[in-house]
Amino acid sequence: MPAKPPDKSPDKVNVGLVQRRCSLDPEENLAATLTTIRGAARQGAQIICLQELFRSQYFCREENHACFDLAEPIPGPSTDALGKAARESNVVIVASLFERRAPGLYHNTAAVLDADGSLLGIYRKMHIPDDPLYYEKFYFTPGDLGFPNFDTLYGRIGVLVCWDQWYPEGARLSSLRGASILFYPTAIGWHPAEKNEFGAAQLDAWRTIQRSHAIANGIFVAAVNRVGFEGPRENGPGQNGIEFWGSSFVADPFGQLIAQASTDKEETLVVECDLRRMEEVRRSWPFLRDRRIDAYGPLLERWID
Repeated sequence: MPAKPPDKSPDKVNVGLVQRRCSLDPEENLAATLTTIRGAARQGAQIICLQELFRSQYFCREENHACFDLAEPIPGPSTDALGKAARESNVVIVASLFERRAPGLYHNTAAVLDADGSLLGIYRKMHIPDDPLYYEKFYFTPGDLGFPNFDTLYGRIGVLVCWDQWYPEGARLSSLRGASILFYPTAIGWHPAEKNEFGAAQLDAWRTIQRSHAIANGIFVAAVNRVGFEGPRENGPGQNGIEFWGSSFVADPFGQLIAQASTDKEETLVVECDLRRMEEVRRSWPFLRDRRIDAYGPLLERWID
């Protein structure tokens, strides 16, 4: 059955962010997420974003060839199940998946399912980290699709993934293509040995950089993270695990937090975004108008000597 037109004004969109713990069983995670999607839809969510790599625990804590078995094609089993859920609940779903593109070729990919269940397209994570407990370069080939937007039933959106959120260029390019909301599926947390000394500042930096994207571009930003401790616990709190800090949030086009989840609980945020706020903010703070596009060529250099 084709998706029905939205009941609400097209100027207002309800965003749903699904913040969950993940078990070691991918099928269990998928089933629980599908249940949560249905619940978010009943609360009025129209565009629902899942956390990064929602089907599994964050396996990039280690370099382990067996973890490649978690990957799947797109389209594939997960997009089939999510597409059915999108169609049944008349919602758009943004889902971060471990994509098996070809033998030996893998991506960290966000799939966008429209409200009729169709696969609108994919975004492949462009910036790939390689840090202690975030060994993503072992698993993922950098994205090759640029920064596309997706025209969903409920409006045009941009999608980036986790490490992308630290780079203003990706947010800018997605915004310049006309997105109203930037979604950031995320898996980020504290190294237990660092939390006491640096934890508050790290969380604040994460929130601040994404709020800055909202301000600089006059756009809504929605970031969704997981919660819970994943990995082995050694010597008390452990050195080989991550305590994911949740704190999923939606910021308006001037960076104000509309809603934010806790650091340690499973939650589903359903947040109304009044897209007319973009026009209001951009008229008063015309950053896009005053850009000196004739002077930014050096940004294409790695370093300017």
